[in-house]
Amino acid sequence: MGERRLDLGRDAEMTVPPDVFETLPARPYGEVRGLVRDGDILLCSATNMGSWAIRWATRSIWSHVAIAFRLPAIDRVLVLECVENIGVRAVPLSDFITRTSSGKTPYPGRILLARHQALAERSEPETMRRMTGFAFDRLGDKFSNAETMKIGLRIALGRLNLKLGSRLQPDDEYVCSEYVANCFAAVDLRIAWDGLGFVAPSDIAADAAVVPAAHLLLTEKVRDRRD
Repeated sequence: MGERRLDLGRDAEMTVPPDVFETLPARPYGEVRGLVRDGDILLCSATNMGSWAIRWATRSIWSHVAIAFRLPAIDRVLVLECVENIGVRAVPLSDFITRTSSGKTPYPGRILLARHQALAERSEPETMRRMTGFAFDRLGDKFSNAETMKIGLRIALGRLNLKLGSRLQPDDEYVCSEYVANCFAAVDLRIAWDGLGFVAPSDIAADAAVVPAAHLLLTEKVRDRRD
């Protein structure tokens, strides 16, 4: 576990840089949908109140992260995410990019499709079966009030650079980035983080194996009955 560089913040050494939205041209939904591979990552930079709290806690532009899977038999792209008051859920990609988890539309921010290169290099059927199985087996997991409090304490301790006590270690509850990190851990791909507080969306963006794939052009509505 590395030490956090307080003066620079988590964005300082990102493989996905904080200016990625300025340097990578936005592409329409139809183009990006065709690029999505199983296990691709959706990194979000939103501007609503809850998202600002995450960005403040992590000193980064990233507020949320999710993971995508294709269902070729029915021509669908689903996004799996862990959200407050709901837990782990699946939503169509077309819905994910047009509204927040609370239903606010249009999406108040920007979204990047990213790819874990190590997963792409070892995308044999057994690896993807394990990751997909883990991700979908967590659907419906909910937060209890006690679990939500633990997550809040983990975020506060991380912001203060304090180590976690054993009782605050994540168990079956997640924030969005812990869920995504565990999906990768299921296939022995570990997201590097500093061990202070919680695995954050910015930790996933900072992983050396994660690279930008596409900057999504967001619109209020996407007409795509397939997903």
